[in-house]
Amino acid sequence: MQTTRKLNFPIEGNFFEYLIIGLLIILYAPLLIHWYDGWLNKSISIEHEYFSHGMIGIPFAIYITWLKRKKWQRLENITNPWGGFFLTIGTVFYLTGVPELVNLSLPIVLAGICLWFKGVPGLKLLVFPLLLVLLATPNSLPYLITPLTLPLQKFIATTAGFILMQFGIDVSVEQIYLAVEGRLVEVAPYCAGLKMLFTSIYVSLMLLYWTDNHRDKQKVATLLIGAVTISVTANIIRNTILTFFHGTGRDQLFHWLHDSWGGDVYSALMLGTIVLLLNLLDRGEHQPSKS
Repeated sequence: MQTTRKLNFPIEGNFFEYLIIGLLIILYAPLLIHWYDGWLNKSISIEHEYFSHGMIGIPFAIYITWLKRKKWQRLENITNPWGGFFLTIGTVFYLTGVPELVNLSLPIVLAGICLWFKGVPGLKLLVFPLLLVLLATPNSLPYLITPLTLPLQKFIATTAGFILMQFGIDVSVEQIYLAVEGRLVEVAPYCAGLKMLFTSIYVSLMLLYWTDNHRDKQKVATLLIGAVTISVTANIIRNTILTFFHGTGRDQLFHWLHDSWGGDVYSALMLGTIVLLLNLLDRGEHQPSKS
Protein backbone atom coordinates (compact mmCIF):
# COMPACT_ATOMS: atom_id res chain seq x y z
CA MET A 1 0.00 0.00 0.00
CA GLN A 2 1.39 3.37 -1.02
CA THR A 3 1.98 5.82 1.82
CA THR A 4 1.15 9.34 0.81
CA ARG A 5 1.05 12.63 2.62
CA LYS A 6 -0.55 15.90 1.60
CA LEU A 7 1.82 18.82 1.39
CA ASN A 8 0.50 22.21 2.44
CA PHE A 9 2.82 24.97 1.31
CA PRO A 10 2.42 28.23 3.18
CA ILE A 11 4.29 30.04 0.44
CA GLU A 12 1.89 31.54 -2.06
CA GLY A 13 2.02 30.86 -5.79
CA ASN A 14 4.75 28.78 -7.36
CA PHE A 15 7.64 30.36 -5.44
CA PHE A 16 8.72 27.04 -3.91
CA GLU A 17 8.80 25.30 -7.31
CA TYR A 18 10.82 28.16 -8.79
CA LEU A 19 13.21 27.87 -5.85
CA ILE A 20 13.75 24.18 -6.62
CA ILE A 21 14.32 24.94 -10.32
CA GLY A 22 16.85 27.64 -9.38
CA LEU A 23 18.69 25.22 -7.10
CA LEU A 24 18.80 22.59 -9.84
CA ILE A 25 20.24 25.14 -12.28
CA ILE A 26 22.94 26.15 -9.79
CA LEU A 27 23.90 22.52 -9.12
CA TYR A 28 23.65 21.05 -12.60
CA ALA A 29 24.28 23.89 -15.07
CA PRO A 30 28.09 23.39 -14.83
CA LEU A 31 27.61 19.66 -15.43
CA LEU A 32 25.41 20.20 -18.49
CA ILE A 33 27.86 22.78 -19.85
CA HIS A 34 30.63 20.19 -19.45
CA TRP A 35 28.57 17.59 -21.33
CA TYR A 36 27.70 19.94 -24.19
CA ASP A 37 31.25 21.22 -24.49
CA GLY A 38 32.51 17.65 -24.71
CA TRP A 39 29.90 16.60 -27.25
CA LEU A 40 30.37 19.64 -29.49
CA ASN A 41 34.17 19.79 -29.37
CA LYS A 42 34.69 16.02 -29.02
CA SER A 43 36.79 16.72 -25.93
CA ILE A 44 34.89 14.24 -23.79
CA SER A 45 35.80 10.56 -23.43
CA ILE A 46 34.91 8.14 -26.22
CA GLU A 47 32.34 6.42 -24.01
CA HIS A 48 30.63 9.72 -23.23
CA GLU A 49 30.44 10.60 -26.93
CA TYR A 50 27.99 7.71 -27.21
CA PHE A 51 25.47 9.97 -25.44
CA SER A 52 25.84 12.99 -27.74
CA HIS A 53 22.20 12.51 -28.74
CA GLY A 54 21.54 14.36 -25.49
CA MET A 55 22.34 17.59 -27.35
CA ILE A 56 18.84 17.44 -28.82
CA GLY A 57 17.21 15.11 -26.30
CA ILE A 58 17.71 17.20 -23.16
CA PRO A 59 16.26 20.42 -24.67
CA PHE A 60 13.34 18.33 -25.96
CA ALA A 61 12.80 16.93 -22.45
CA ILE A 62 12.75 20.48 -21.04
CA TYR A 63 10.27 21.52 -23.74
CA ILE A 64 7.92 18.62 -22.95
CA THR A 65 8.11 19.44 -19.23
CA TRP A 66 7.24 23.05 -19.98
CA LEU A 67 4.19 21.98 -22.00
CA LYS A 68 3.02 19.83 -19.09
CA ARG A 69 3.51 22.52 -16.44
CA LYS A 70 -0.24 23.25 -16.08
CA LYS A 71 -1.08 19.57 -15.67
CA TRP A 72 1.71 19.37 -13.07
CA GLN A 73 0.22 22.30 -11.13
CA ARG A 74 -3.24 20.71 -11.19
CA LEU A 75 -1.95 17.51 -9.58
CA GLU A 76 -2.57 17.10 -5.87
CA ASN A 77 0.39 17.92 -3.64
CA ILE A 78 1.17 14.50 -2.20
CA THR A 79 4.49 12.89 -1.47
CA ASN A 80 5.71 9.34 -1.90
CA PRO A 81 8.40 8.00 0.49
CA TRP A 82 10.39 6.77 -2.50
CA GLY A 83 10.88 10.41 -3.42
CA GLY A 84 12.92 10.96 -0.29
CA PHE A 85 14.90 7.80 -1.01
CA PHE A 86 15.79 8.93 -4.55
CA LEU A 87 16.62 12.44 -3.38
CA THR A 88 18.93 11.03 -0.72
CA ILE A 89 20.69 8.68 -3.15
CA GLY A 90 21.01 11.46 -5.74
CA THR A 91 22.45 13.86 -3.17
CA VAL A 92 24.98 11.28 -1.98
CA PHE A 93 26.01 10.55 -5.57
CA TYR A 94 26.46 14.27 -6.24
CA LEU A 95 28.51 14.88 -3.10
CA THR A 96 30.94 12.02 -3.86
CA GLY A 97 32.44 14.09 -6.67
CA VAL A 98 32.96 10.90 -8.70
CA PRO A 99 32.11 11.92 -12.31
CA GLU A 100 30.11 8.78 -13.03
CA LEU A 101 27.99 9.15 -9.90
CA VAL A 102 27.58 12.91 -10.30
CA ASN A 103 26.23 12.29 -13.80
CA LEU A 104 23.76 9.67 -12.63
CA SER A 105 22.59 11.89 -9.77
CA LEU A 106 20.76 14.15 -12.25
CA PRO A 107 18.01 11.71 -13.40
CA ILE A 108 17.80 10.25 -9.87
CA VAL A 109 17.23 13.67 -8.28
CA LEU A 110 14.67 14.62 -10.94
CA ALA A 111 12.72 11.41 -10.34
CA GLY A 112 12.92 12.03 -6.60
CA ILE A 113 11.50 15.54 -6.99
CA CYS A 114 8.54 14.20 -8.98
CA LEU A 115 7.74 11.59 -6.33
CA TRP A 116 8.29 13.92 -3.38
CA PHE A 117 6.04 16.72 -4.58
CA LYS A 118 3.39 14.98 -6.70
CA GLY A 119 3.73 11.29 -5.90
CA VAL A 120 3.34 8.57 -8.51
CA PRO A 121 0.99 10.69 -10.68
CA GLY A 122 3.75 13.29 -10.99
CA LEU A 123 6.26 10.64 -11.98
CA LYS A 124 3.89 9.22 -14.58
CA LEU A 125 3.23 12.67 -16.00
CA LEU A 126 6.91 13.33 -16.65
CA VAL A 127 8.12 9.78 -17.24
CA PHE A 128 9.06 10.38 -20.89
CA PRO A 129 11.20 13.51 -20.36
CA LEU A 130 12.82 11.71 -17.43
CA LEU A 131 13.57 8.78 -19.74
CA LEU A 132 15.16 11.14 -22.28
CA VAL A 133 17.40 12.60 -19.58
CA LEU A 134 18.35 9.15 -18.28
CA LEU A 135 19.25 7.84 -21.75
CA ALA A 136 21.33 10.99 -22.39
CA THR A 137 23.27 10.74 -19.11
CA PRO A 138 26.90 9.71 -19.80
CA ASN A 139 27.87 6.50 -18.02
CA SER A 140 30.09 3.45 -18.45
CA LEU A 141 27.57 1.25 -20.29
CA PRO A 142 29.37 1.53 -23.69
CA TYR A 143 32.66 0.57 -22.01
CA LEU A 144 31.03 -2.41 -20.29
CA ILE A 145 29.44 -3.82 -23.45
CA THR A 146 32.47 -3.21 -25.71
CA PRO A 147 33.88 -6.72 -25.04
CA LEU A 148 30.57 -8.17 -26.27
CA THR A 149 30.76 -6.49 -29.70
CA LEU A 150 33.24 -8.97 -31.23
CA PRO A 151 30.57 -10.94 -33.17
CA LEU A 152 29.22 -7.66 -34.58
CA GLN A 153 32.76 -6.55 -35.53
CA LYS A 154 33.33 -9.84 -37.39
CA PHE A 155 30.00 -9.54 -39.17
CA ILE A 156 30.76 -5.99 -40.29
CA ALA A 157 34.25 -6.93 -41.49
CA THR A 158 32.97 -9.96 -43.42
CA THR A 159 30.11 -8.06 -45.02
CA ALA A 160 32.30 -5.08 -45.93
CA GLY A 161 34.83 -7.44 -47.50
CA PHE A 162 32.10 -9.16 -49.50
CA ILE A 163 30.78 -5.83 -50.81
CA LEU A 164 34.26 -4.68 -51.87
CA MET A 165 34.83 -7.97 -53.70
CA GLN A 166 31.71 -7.35 -55.78
CA PHE A 167 33.40 -4.20 -57.11
CA GLY A 168 36.51 -6.15 -58.11
CA ILE A 169 38.66 -4.87 -55.24
CA ASP A 170 41.34 -7.22 -53.96
CA VAL A 171 40.48 -7.58 -50.27
CA SER A 172 41.15 -10.24 -47.67
CA VAL A 173 39.33 -10.63 -44.37
CA GLU A 174 40.71 -12.11 -41.19
CA GLN A 175 38.44 -11.92 -38.14
CA ILE A 176 37.94 -8.14 -37.65
CA TYR A 177 40.71 -7.08 -40.05
CA LEU A 178 40.47 -6.21 -43.74
CA ALA A 179 43.47 -5.83 -46.01
CA VAL A 180 43.15 -3.82 -49.23
CA GLU A 181 46.23 -3.48 -51.43
CA GLY A 182 48.45 -4.29 -48.48
CA ARG A 183 46.90 -1.69 -46.17
CA LEU A 184 45.26 -3.06 -43.05
CA VAL A 185 41.97 -1.77 -41.64
CA GLU A 186 40.56 -2.84 -38.28
CA VAL A 187 36.88 -2.82 -37.42
CA ALA A 188 37.56 -1.70 -33.86
CA PRO A 189 35.01 -2.04 -31.03
CA TYR A 190 34.19 1.67 -31.29
CA CYS A 191 33.64 1.23 -35.05
CA ALA A 192 30.98 -1.43 -34.48
CA GLY A 193 28.24 1.17 -34.77
CA LEU A 194 27.01 1.22 -31.19
CA LYS A 195 26.97 5.03 -31.10
CA MET A 196 24.88 5.17 -34.27
CA LEU A 197 22.62 2.45 -32.86
CA PHE A 198 22.06 4.31 -29.57
CA THR A 199 21.36 7.54 -31.44
CA SER A 200 18.93 5.83 -33.84
CA ILE A 201 16.87 4.32 -31.03
CA TYR A 202 16.92 7.59 -29.06
CA VAL A 203 15.79 9.70 -32.02
CA SER A 204 13.13 7.11 -32.87
CA LEU A 205 11.66 7.47 -29.37
CA MET A 206 11.63 11.26 -29.78
CA LEU A 207 9.90 11.01 -33.16
CA LEU A 208 7.28 8.60 -31.84
CA TYR A 209 6.43 10.96 -29.00
CA TRP A 210 6.51 14.09 -31.18
CA THR A 211 4.10 12.55 -33.69
CA ASP A 212 1.91 11.08 -30.91
CA ASN A 213 2.59 7.55 -32.13
CA HIS A 214 4.11 6.32 -28.86
CA ARG A 215 0.82 4.67 -27.84
CA ASP A 216 0.68 2.55 -31.01
CA LYS A 217 2.57 -0.60 -29.99
CA GLN A 218 2.76 -1.96 -33.54
CA LYS A 219 4.15 1.28 -34.92
CA VAL A 220 6.62 1.60 -32.02
CA ALA A 221 7.92 -1.93 -32.63
CA THR A 222 8.10 -1.45 -36.41
CA LEU A 223 9.96 1.85 -36.19
CA LEU A 224 12.45 0.62 -33.56
CA ILE A 225 13.21 -2.55 -35.54
CA GLY A 226 13.52 -0.47 -38.69
CA ALA A 227 15.82 2.01 -36.92
CA VAL A 228 18.10 -0.81 -35.75
CA THR A 229 18.17 -2.27 -39.27
CA ILE A 230 18.93 1.13 -40.81
CA SER A 231 21.66 1.79 -38.26
CA VAL A 232 23.42 -1.55 -38.76
CA THR A 233 23.16 -1.29 -42.57
CA ALA A 234 24.43 2.29 -42.57
CA ASN A 235 27.38 1.33 -40.39
CA ILE A 236 28.31 -1.56 -42.68
CA ILE A 237 28.25 0.78 -45.68
CA ARG A 238 30.30 3.37 -43.77
CA ASN A 239 32.95 0.81 -42.80
CA THR A 240 33.06 -0.43 -46.39
CA ILE A 241 33.69 3.10 -47.68
CA LEU A 242 36.32 3.74 -44.99
CA THR A 243 38.11 0.53 -45.90
CA PHE A 244 38.10 1.52 -49.56
CA PHE A 245 39.42 5.01 -48.81
CA HIS A 246 42.21 3.72 -46.56
CA GLY A 247 43.14 0.78 -48.75
CA THR A 248 43.43 2.92 -51.89
CA GLY A 249 45.45 5.67 -50.24
CA ARG A 250 42.66 8.23 -50.08
CA ASP A 251 43.64 9.24 -46.55
CA GLN A 252 42.14 12.71 -46.71
CA LEU A 253 38.71 11.29 -47.54
CA PHE A 254 39.20 8.62 -44.88
CA HIS A 255 39.78 11.19 -42.15
CA TRP A 256 36.93 13.36 -43.48
CA LEU A 257 34.43 10.53 -43.05
CA HIS A 258 36.00 9.00 -39.95
CA ASP A 259 37.04 11.96 -37.83
CA SER A 260 35.65 15.13 -39.39
CA TRP A 261 32.29 16.60 -40.32
CA GLY A 262 31.73 14.00 -43.02
CA GLY A 263 30.78 11.54 -40.30
CA ASP A 264 28.24 14.00 -38.90
CA VAL A 265 26.69 14.46 -42.35
CA TYR A 266 26.52 10.69 -42.81
CA SER A 267 24.80 10.28 -39.42
CA ALA A 268 22.32 13.04 -40.27
CA LEU A 269 21.41 11.27 -43.52
CA MET A 270 20.90 8.03 -41.61
CA LEU A 271 18.57 9.76 -39.13
CA GLY A 272 16.72 11.33 -42.06
CA THR A 273 16.05 7.80 -43.32
CA ILE A 274 14.37 6.97 -40.00
CA VAL A 275 12.16 10.05 -40.39
CA LEU A 276 11.20 8.85 -43.88
CA LEU A 277 10.36 5.42 -42.47
CA LEU A 278 8.01 6.95 -39.90
CA ASN A 279 6.35 9.01 -42.65
CA LEU A 280 5.83 5.84 -44.68
CA LEU A 281 4.25 4.14 -41.67
CA ASP A 282 1.91 7.10 -41.18
CA ARG A 283 0.93 7.16 -44.85
CA GLY A 284 0.27 3.42 -44.87
CA GLU A 285 -1.99 3.80 -41.83
CA HIS A 286 -4.07 6.57 -43.43
CA GLN A 287 -4.30 4.92 -46.84
CA PRO A 288 -7.86 3.74 -47.58
CA SER A 289 -8.17 -0.03 -47.77
CA LYS A 290 -9.34 -1.57 -51.01
CA SER A 291 -12.30 -3.91 -50.90
